[in-house]
Amino acid sequence: MSDLLAARSQMAVSLYFHILFAVAGIGMPLLMVVAEWRYRRTGDPVSLDLAKRWGKGTAILFAVGAVSGTVLSFELGLLWPRFMELAGPVIGMPFSLEGFAFFLEGIFIGVYLYGWDRIPPRAHLLAGVMVAVSGAASGVFVVIANAWMNAPTGFDFVHGRLTHVDPIAGMLNPMAFQQTLHMTIASYAATGFAVAGIHAFLLLFDRTNAFHRRALAVALLVGAPAAVLQPLSGDVSARAVAVNQPAKLAAMESHFETARRVPLVIGGIPDLDRRETRYALRIPGGLSLLAFHDLNARVTGLEEFPRSDWPNVAIVHTAFQLMVGLGSLLALLALWVGFLAIRRRDLSANVWLLRALALAAPVGFICIEAGWTVTEVGRQPWVVYGILRTANAVTPMPGLIVPFLGFSLLYCFLGIIVVWLLYRQIIRSPRPSEWTRTYAPPSVTRA
Repeated sequence: MSDLLAARSQMAVSLYFHILFAVAGIGMPLLMVVAEWRYRRTGDPVSLDLAKRWGKGTAILFAVGAVSGTVLSFELGLLWPRFMELAGPVIGMPFSLEGFAFFLEGIFIGVYLYGWDRIPPRAHLLAGVMVAVSGAASGVFVVIANAWMNAPTGFDFVHGRLTHVDPIAGMLNPMAFQQTLHMTIASYAATGFAVAGIHAFLLLFDRTNAFHRRALAVALLVGAPAAVLQPLSGDVSARAVAVNQPAKLAAMESHFETARRVPLVIGGIPDLDRRETRYALRIPGGLSLLAFHDLNARVTGLEEFPRSDWPNVAIVHTAFQLMVGLGSLLALLALWVGFLAIRRRDLSANVWLLRALALAAPVGFICIEAGWTVTEVGRQPWVVYGILRTANAVTPMPGLIVPFLGFSLLYCFLGIIVVWLLYRQIIRSPRPSEWTRTYAPPSVTRA
């Protein structure tokens, strides 16, 4: 394994692991706050238990995210010294703000966990809101730094160095709003449906369990609206890619020849030698319409770029198709949930819905992993698009396969611990029957 491949592989493993906990760390606090709000509003003890258990789960995810995020910060300096030397003056500000949001989140998690009987109810709920806000802000600032790598602005590039650096302009780069919007909504959709799927699966074996019924309702309240909004934010993001990273868009769509009225390619296998996509379904004019909102718009093909500047088309195209396909299924499932909710149907009584939700539990996280593959692999061979090549940013230190294997084992160990801790919070939960409480059917109440 070459040093460049080892460095990229180590960053990929670290990011794929860290992003799972970062995303859940954004979504879980909102579930926790909604559960507590329902308790304060109704006095329902099951909602109180949910809020407390999800608060502990948030703390677990925060701790593991802190460990994996710290590893990533070291890897940036050790594996990519030239990148940090070049980009540090710009991305230093969003990373500093992310650190501020991270510490703020840690403070309010402590207040939330230990303040149940020590501070007024409104203050405690506000502490939960601050956990949710600071967790989301932390993710936003990190994504802003990544967006700058995709559309670098806020500097003059003179003799291989950044001069006249304006960090604010760098943070307000053309990809910042689109990427942060898409990622934040994805976090709520993925977390909401993951939690809903777990409790839906458990409800299949214990339909009257009040704990799982309440958890399902809260999780879908967060996840379903986000899943419906996600395709809209994806459209905004894709149009920004079309303008700022035409080579990435061409790789995403496996589009080789510059033309007008370009069809939208669904599925298929890219053939680089013949410059076509085999076995694909094509919608005439679809790509031109989606990318530029003009059926006759001109879309740049990969032929406009040197072959050395092409991303890995097979990986980018496949990951993009996976993200869009599974994301669309999640949105349709959310619409089904919304339809049943509007008609005031009992979601926990619909066996087919519970089965669908159980199967969809990992889908949001698969979409996020696929989306980050598109973002990172689609930018190659650049680490800073159009400015610094990945091969020129890597460390000259040999023997990177050893830390790669070491960190991979560390992540496996952390993953096992997290699964066990969350198992204790979810599977080993109380089992009150819905019909033995205040929500009993009329016949039971009269008895």
